[in-house]
Formats: sequence, C-alpha cells, structure tokens
Amino acid sequence: MMQKRRWKTVGLMRKMLSCAICTIAMMALLSVHLHVFPPCSKLPDPYRLPHPQIEIRDKILGKEQEQSWTSEITPPNVYKGPLSSHQCSDRNPNCTKLWKPPPNRNYMPCTQPSPNYTSPSESRGYLLAHTNGGLNQMRAGICDMVAIARIINATLVVPKLDKKSYWQDSSNFSDVFDEDHFINALANDVKVIKKLPKEIGSSMKAVKYFKSWSGMDYYQEEIASMWADYKVIRAAKTDSRLANNNLPSDIQKLRCRACYEALRFAPQIEAMGKLLVDRMRSYGPYISLHLRYEKDMLAFSGCTHDLSPTEANELKMIRDANDNWKVKDIDPREQRSKGFCPLTPKEAAIFLSALGYPSNTPIYIAAGEIYGGDSHMGDLQSRYPMLMRKETLASFEELEPFTNHLSQLAALDYIVSVESDVFMPTYSGNMARAVEGHRRFLGHRRTISPDRKALVRLFDKIEQGKLKEGRYLSDHVIESHRKRQGSPRKRKGPISGTKGTDRFRSEEAFYVNPLPDCLCQGQSRNLNTSIITS
Repeated sequence: MMQKRRWKTVGLMRKMLSCAICTIAMMALLSVHLHVFPPCSKLPDPYRLPHPQIEIRDKILGKEQEQSWTSEITPPNVYKGPLSSHQCSDRNPNCTKLWKPPPNRNYMPCTQPSPNYTSPSESRGYLLAHTNGGLNQMRAGICDMVAIARIINATLVVPKLDKKSYWQDSSNFSDVFDEDHFINALANDVKVIKKLPKEIGSSMKAVKYFKSWSGMDYYQEEIASMWADYKVIRAAKTDSRLANNNLPSDIQKLRCRACYEALRFAPQIEAMGKLLVDRMRSYGPYISLHLRYEKDMLAFSGCTHDLSPTEANELKMIRDANDNWKVKDIDPREQRSKGFCPLTPKEAAIFLSALGYPSNTPIYIAAGEIYGGDSHMGDLQSRYPMLMRKETLASFEELEPFTNHLSQLAALDYIVSVESDVFMPTYSGNMARAVEGHRRFLGHRRTISPDRKALVRLFDKIEQGKLKEGRYLSDHVIESHRKRQGSPRKRKGPISGTKGTDRFRSEEAFYVNPLPDCLCQGQSRNLNTSIITS
C-alpha cells in the first residue's frame, strides 16, 4: 500500500511539471507574436541615439537628398558603447563634483539698454570692416565693429571675413552666420546693410587701422572727424580695436547683444551642430576637450615637448616662413616652464584622470588635425577610449557641405563646446576665451582652466619618477583647481605696474567674462541657456 501511494504521488508531480513546462512554452510563443517586449522608442533616452534628421535634413542637404539622411540614424563608424557612462543625479556626490555647474549666485543676462538709449539717428557715413584671424577672433571683431558703428554714428556694412590668413577659408559672412538675423536683431542699435549702395561705390574711402584697445574719446573725436572728408571708412583690422573696460554701460551691453543674440551661426551650421550635440548627449554627460595640438599652434608657440627632433625642426621652419609671426627664436623649455605651452594629449589625460573623471567618460575633441596623429594621441586614447570627433559622430555625407571651410568646421566645434557639460581647453587661445565667455553668459557652466605653469612641475616629476599618479596627485590637482571651474567673478583688470599697450594686453578680454556689464544678480527664473535656436 505504501509503495502504491508513493507511485501515485510521483505520477501526480510528473503531470504538474509537464503542465508547467507547457504553460511556459506557450507564453514564450505568445510573447513573440504579441510583441510583449517594449519597442526601441520606449527605451530610456540614454540608451538610444536621437533621430533629428527629419527636422533638420532640409537645412543641411536639401530635400533632394532626403533618402540618404534617413537611411541610417548613426554612421557605422560611431563607437556604440557604453551608452550610459554616467547616470547623473543630485544624490550622486561624484556626479555633483564632476558634472554639475558651479553655483551661479543667481547671475543672469541683463543686456537691455537704459531708458535713455535711443534708436540710431541719421547716419553720417558707412563703416566697412575687414575682419582678421580665425573664427573666434573674427567674432569678437565683428561685435566690436557694431559698437564702434554706434559710437561714430555709422551705417555698418556686413563685415568681410578673413580669406587670406593661415586658414585660407573662402567662406562669406552668410556662409558662417545668419546674415538676416544679424541685421534685424540690431535694427534698434545700428543700421546694418549687406552692401554699399551703388552711388556710394565711387566715393572716396579712408582706410584706417584703428588703434588697439581704444576708448570713446578716440572714436568720437579722431575717427568721427573723418566724416568731414569721407563718406566711407574702412577698418583694415578688427581685432582688439575697442577697450575692454571704462566704456558706457549701453555700449558694453550692445557688445553682448551683438555677440550672444545677434551673431547666430547660419541655419545649416546650427542644424549640424545640434545633430553633433544630440549624438554626444546620447552617451551621457560629456567633456569638450579643446586640444590645441595642431601644427600651426605648436609652430606659433614654439612648443616642442614630447616631439622628435625632426618634428621640432619642421615646426621651426614653419614659424620662420610666416612673416606675420614676429617672434622667431623661442626657447621651448622656457615657454613650457612659464605655462605658455598647450598641454600635450598625454598631459591632458593625466590631468583629467587626477580630477577624477573615469575612463568611460565621453570626450569630444574640439580641434583641427592633431600634429603627429595617433603617435601623440596614444596615451589619451588608452586612458579615455570614448574619444569623439566630428568625423566619428557624423558621416562623410553629413559633413561634406562644411569640408574645406575651416571657419565652418570651427563653428561646429564651438557649438558642441558651448553646449557641453564640461569644457576644458588645453591652451587659452581665441576659441577657449570665446567659449568660456559664452558659457559664463549662459549660466556659468563648468569650465575648467588648467593652471599650466603649476601642472608642468607635476608632470616633470612624474616623468622623472619622483611622483606617482594616485591619491596625493589627485588631491593636489583638485585643490589647486577648485576656483578654476568657471564660477562667477568680475572681469580681471590690468596687472599692477604695467603701462601703455602692455597694460591693456594684461587685462582679461571683454568677451572672456561679460560680468559685471552684462550679468546681473536677481531672482532665479527659467532662461534659455542654449546656443542652439533651431
């Protein structure tokens, strides 16, 4: 009897197990046909690349190439993982320390003119401006020309971009900037026209090199007096022609309106910039690393650390052949010890690591062609494998409209850098200063300014085996850069004891820090803190 009961129990358990297996199998089959699993569109944002082609393809390539735009969401050469390197929240102390902007103390843009500010009165003549330098040097010069036109009561003709410098870019103003918006946005400040009227074309023109860092008296007296003899004044250069400080408040605010509101990039550049930003953000918070390690930068600065003798000699030959670069004999060791050299890719990697950024941090390389290519990028690439560039984020077809136009390519880097969670330049050049100022204007986003002079001593000790990477180095680097993260502060004045042009040269440039002129403390409110308007 006991044995029969056991067999009955075993048989019952077998039937129950068989039924369970059948049920599981049926559920699995049904899940396939009924799409139980969520579609890709339901996945959380960090796990899927954005699909902005539909809204912006017409701006970049036009309707005739619609099919090529929608054929793939992301080019096949984009590194796909890990897509969510950081899940940023206020409860994560590392997130706050590495990614959150510094407290902005409720500073917000205040660029509206005073009650006494009037619309432009009848123009006394026309101001032509031939900009000089790269993209960001031209940007600053254009905005200063707007202010100068207001001061001397001139009609500003849309400035000509530099086509003869090292970059040899054939782009016109309308190729890089939104020309119509520029004209309309400044309608209450300065009259801007696209071309000189035909009847004025044959008039006598005065070509003038405006004095660097000049104030109101110079323009109101010396330059404005030229209207008695000329209908047209052409500014032969536009860089640093207006003082950084001691100008009327309305003129300073006009410079900010020109720079941060009127001077938008052309629609096709903004659209492509948005695409690059969206693709970078799909990986989580990211750093834009302005890696100034291009051939022209190294040749100009005379910096040869970590380069071979052949490379150092090539750079010297380039410097000697460039008539615009006045200083020829440069001691590279002295330059580096004084902090006048850009960080090398290896040094940038050590610095970021010491600050605490993990190896899976997405990094956008905002730069031209790196000198020496992979031979000098190896250390940075091995520490931070998620290095992105325009060429890895976008396909050849997407970038083709901008190819061979360095100003337009630089504009794309500018957009990605301004929109980044963290911006870090390895050298304080024109782009670094322009991006820092724009990020301050948009809410004091985290902008790390390496103390190159202090860092060089640490890097040398590491090379000599006197210092190891680790806790001590990290603590030292973090502490020494605690106040170099882009927090609010007033623009720095001249260095004590300097005189003449050296005094003006030592000042912090206006567009590096628009505080106090264009940023005021007030109650916190929602602001548009993006450079992208499309």
